[in-house]
Amino acid sequence: MSQLNWLLLTYKVPAEPGARRVALWRRLKGMGAVYLQNGVCLLPKTDTHVRQLKMVENEVAEMGGEAVILETVALDKGQEGKVIDRFNADRDDQYREFLGRCAGFEKEIAKEFSINKFTYAELEEEDTDLKKLQGWLGKIKKLDFYGAPLATEAEKKLQDCEALLESYAQRVFEAQDENHARE
Repeated sequence: MSQLNWLLLTYKVPAEPGARRVALWRRLKGMGAVYLQNGVCLLPKTDTHVRQLKMVENEVAEMGGEAVILETVALDKGQEGKVIDRFNADRDDQYREFLGRCAGFEKEIAKEFSINKFTYAELEEEDTDLKKLQGWLGKIKKLDFYGAPLATEAEKKLQDCEALLESYAQRVFEAQDENHARE
């Protein structure tokens, strides 16, 4: 097994304004960074991450702070496993939130079935919600560098949601055909 290389970013920024510090944290988390401690984070070494961290370094300097970017490897496989576990734990947190939203989607469709609300307007709304779920899962997967355990469950749940919406759509089409037949 080859050794994994990471980019280690350490930074220190002024406490105020707090909004800029929070924006920096969000940006790094949005890239998939794992924080080892306050102001110290890791990303897998890729050309994209090198470029993004160089931009972060510049941003930190503009904030009046300091940043250092280093390339690093784990001391041994045990340490490497700990780092991968941290990345996977972060992704699993996101997958859990995604799964919760999928459950909400399923509940909403079940409600529409229970009250026999089979309209094009409702179908369009549910289709929009499904597209949001699809986009969200895509974003999580882009940051799932090491195959987090809940990835497969999230994929399956999205497929279930897609099938459920298809079933609902069929019922909407049938209901609309019945309405036109009565006219």
